[in-house]
Amino acid sequence: MTWSLVLGLLQVADPQAPPVSTSVFVIATVIKMIIVFTVLMVGVALLTLAERKISAWIQDRHGPNRVGWHGLLQPAADGVKNIMKEETYPDAAYKPLFIMAPALAFIPAMLTFAVIPFASPLPTSKGLIEMVVAPLPIGFLYILAIASLGVYGIVLAGWSSNNKYSLLGGLRSSAQMVSYEISMGLSTVAVLLVAGNVALNDIIWQQATTVWNFFGLTVAFIIFLIAAFAETNRLPFDLPEAESELIAGYHMEYSAMKFSLFFIAEYSNMVTASALLVTLFFGGWDIPFTLWDNLAPWSIGKTLLTGLFFAVKVLFFLFFYMWIRWTLPRFRYDQLMSLGWRVLLPVALVYIVIIAGTLLILDLLGIRPGALYGLILGILNLVLAGVLFLILDSGRIISPASGRVEADQLRRLRAMRSRSPLAAPGGD
Repeated sequence: MTWSLVLGLLQVADPQAPPVSTSVFVIATVIKMIIVFTVLMVGVALLTLAERKISAWIQDRHGPNRVGWHGLLQPAADGVKNIMKEETYPDAAYKPLFIMAPALAFIPAMLTFAVIPFASPLPTSKGLIEMVVAPLPIGFLYILAIASLGVYGIVLAGWSSNNKYSLLGGLRSSAQMVSYEISMGLSTVAVLLVAGNVALNDIIWQQATTVWNFFGLTVAFIIFLIAAFAETNRLPFDLPEAESELIAGYHMEYSAMKFSLFFIAEYSNMVTASALLVTLFFGGWDIPFTLWDNLAPWSIGKTLLTGLFFAVKVLFFLFFYMWIRWTLPRFRYDQLMSLGWRVLLPVALVYIVIIAGTLLILDLLGIRPGALYGLILGILNLVLAGVLFLILDSGRIISPASGRVEADQLRRLRAMRSRSPLAAPGGD
């Protein structure tokens, strides 16, 4: 019976088929779990190779190219090496939490992807199968709740190692993630106001029928993007594992596969953050400039094509993550905290008020979601983003790494220094 149900899932059906039964729902969920977990784990392994290849390309090097064709088997070689390495335990470490911490960092990274839709529904003889592992009506809130648990693994890893550098890395991570989680959550309130729902499929539908939120909610996208970099501990916000200051931070005492689990968790969080960016601001699996993919009748071709578009969008943001890492320098810690509390948090709060007021005015004027609706939001966000960048570029809110001095001011300062009785003989 079970095997017949599995075969039945592969048969195309009438789009008006009745809802699936409980047994079919369970079997389909298990199949989706296996597929998503496999794709994520294989993808994370290949992302390590992509990071090394992209860094080599940016730095004009060859990168790994000796294991397999063009180095494609390098992740497999690294995995075998980590499995074969000896597991070491520091004498002063608290072993129960020391062993548990990598798993606590890894598990939330896997769970958060469960509610993200990655393609249009698949029609079968047993009914429509949603292309999401767990189609929760509150999927967005689930992501925020589960993603916030990842910090426990990092904090416990730093504390249980009983190493001052690891502890500092764990403390930095907890402060950083708390600081930017608030801004990330507030930036998405604007998305929920426009969509009128917390279900991710409804957010995708809203963008398909009006305009992608990247254009209609640009400031929210900028805040979310910056917070996503901080939440995943990626450059320029990798202060918890700053090599120049903390050697390796919270995972300094780890070895073998426990060490690898932290990197698997980091890349899994990158995939989830990229998928969430695509879903909230770039239409998810929606194909732009057409409603063909969003309306019945559903087909296998639509499912495959929308899944391909979703994957391309996610890969773009993963490339962006790596591009930023090998392009920008690390923030100072005071700059990191200043950006989170003095910039992103107030901007997110003011932005919510502006968007809520704008939506209320549009509703009073009788302007419903559509082309004009999206155009008005786009122009408003273009103006707000320009004002925001002008304020940030002044260097007065976040202290810059070097001061900006005009040429005449520099001449006056040099003249004052030369007249000073403390000036060294011979000028500069």
